[in-house]
Amino acid sequence: MRPLVASLAFVAAGALGLTDAAPHRGADTGVIRGRVTESGVATAVGVRPLVGDLGSTSRDMTDRRRAVVYVDPAPRPALEELPAGRASMDQRHEEFIPHVLAITVGTVVDFPNDDTKFHNVFSLSRVKTFDLGRYPAGHSKAVQFDKPGIVPISCDIHTHMSAYVLVFNHPYFAVADEDGRYAIVNVPAGAYTLKVWSEVGQTDPRTVVVPDGQSVECDFRLERSR
Repeated sequence: MRPLVASLAFVAAGALGLTDAAPHRGADTGVIRGRVTESGVATAVGVRPLVGDLGSTSRDMTDRRRAVVYVDPAPRPALEELPAGRASMDQRHEEFIPHVLAITVGTVVDFPNDDTKFHNVFSLSRVKTFDLGRYPAGHSKAVQFDKPGIVPISCDIHTHMSAYVLVFNHPYFAVADEDGRYAIVNVPAGAYTLKVWSEVGQTDPRTVVVPDGQSVECDFRLERSR
């Protein structure tokens, strides 16, 4: 069976839940790129009130609109060569920065306190439950994320502080930039289902076929959660 025909068969069978077939191993890699937008949202982004106003944070909502686009299920070879490294989520101006962090399983995330006050980092997620306790400015603690899933992050001192760590068991994902644009690189040629995670809305999965050594465009439009 030729690679293209095999890819289309993979899509059809996958849609019916009949197979977990991997894409053609000998193919060159390509890129999945596109843009995630929101329905009914103006392009101008407002600024939240200051901490002293209405008990809210001053975070620009652009950061909360960052979406994560990912392949699900992933190419099987990805599970054999899973990169794990080190990442960082800072605490500055009573905010977690970045607000959305996407990593691979096994990655260690540092949580430095670069603020001028004490902070705490904890999560009650079943994927990764931890509590780093309270520690002062200039100090840092770390957590290794050893299971895939979504881990909400909070601070028990400043209840308005929140963030998310998305842990994947493959490297085929990307965090969209402030304009909603994303690019998933080094994707083996084949057919895939793309999904989007976003704090502010939802959208249906899309099917894409990545040609040998080429790129494919796939845009998403989020419907805001009510």
